This record gives sequence, structure tokens and C-alpha cells, in this order.
Amino acid sequence: MFVHHVYFWLKRPSSSEDLQQLVDGLRKLSGVPQIRSFHIGRPADTNRSVIDSTYSVSWLNMFDSAEDEAIYQEHPMHLEFISTCSHLWERVVVYDSEQID
Repeated sequence: MFVHHVYFWLKRPSSSEDLQQLVDGLRKLSGVPQIRSFHIGRPADTNRSVIDSTYSVSWLNMFDSAEDEAIYQEHPMHLEFISTCSHLWERVVVYDSEQID
């Protein structure tokens, strides 16, 4: 199992149009065949010192392997998403992890 978790900070975090455009782009991107499951989220209404809720949208993807995630990185749908949506964000942070056996 390979997990790819992306956090987006919108340039205009108060813009509902920008948020919707990003979410629509991620929903379309979820069609990449190598993605086994995904979750699109926003910060939960929790408040503890260890929680970073400054991001606008999170995009969690599960893959069967690192090789599948590498295919996703070069997939035309992923490249199109970057091309059409990258103007919306000011910052992106990615956390990738592999399952411990």
C-alpha cells in the first residue's frame, strides 16, 4: 500500500469559486485508474495544538504500490489537472508513505 496525501493552500482562500474549481479538478483526477481509493477533504473543526488546519483542501490517495503512484504522476489526467488548476494554489505540501509490514 502506498499513500499520497496532498495539502493545498488556495491563493484566495475565501473564494468559493476557486474552492469549487479545485474540488472539481480533484474529482476528475480521481479517474486515474491506478488510484484505488481517494478522499477530498477540508480542515475539520478541531482545535488542538498538534493540528494544522491552515490548508484549504486535502487530497488523499491510496495506491497498491509506489510504482502505481509513479504512473499516476505522469498520467495525462494528472498533468492536465496541474495545468488547469495550479493557478489556484499558493502552496502545496505532499506526504507520501508506504505501509510498514
